[in-house]
Amino acid sequence: MSARERHETIWQAVPRGLEPSDFAVRSRFLLEHVRAGDRVLDVGCGEGRFTAELARAGASVVGIDVAEEPLDRARELDPGLDLRLVDGEGPWELADASFDVVWAGEVIEHVLDTAAWLSEVRRVLRSGGSLLLSTPAHGRVRLLGLALSRRAFALHFDPLGDHLRFYSRETLTRLIGDFGFERLEVRSVGGFPWARRLALLRAIRSRY
Repeated sequence: MSARERHETIWQAVPRGLEPSDFAVRSRFLLEHVRAGDRVLDVGCGEGRFTAELARAGASVVGIDVAEEPLDRARELDPGLDLRLVDGEGPWELADASFDVVWAGEVIEHVLDTAAWLSEVRRVLRSGGSLLLSTPAHGRVRLLGLALSRRAFALHFDPLGDHLRFYSRETLTRLIGDFGFERLEVRSVGGFPWARRLALLRAIRSRY
């Protein structure tokens, strides 16, 4: 099964119109760092909820996804959005340095070839542009909680699940820094430490 087929299958099982997890928290974080007129790429845009928020805030936004199903849903909700299907296993048909901001909300943990994906993110982002992303946080307390419950561990690290990567603040910071980003800021938000927590990252594409 190709990456596109896999993602189409996943999306076919997702009910229409679900609010993205932590939507309010992630929207506030995103809009804190985007100005009207910014050229923004929404990577893994899904049904376009964040794409639409960015457009309402005055950004010039393009939403991309590797599956057609969520893009069809997004077009039904807002026909005016610029939404594009991209290859999940190859380069994106987007020009170099064509965006001021790249937003990837709950995407990086699903990526099979992280190095190729981050290379594309860096390529389409202008020098000095911002990478904004969110991903589930796996700090020590969270991992301890999972280790103490066989059931929770099995559910969380389901070998057939669509989460392929699991990041802590340290591993996420090191990874993004290795791909030519600087001035990294990561903060964790969420409920109790043993419940779902979210890592929010902002980084600047280096000029070299």
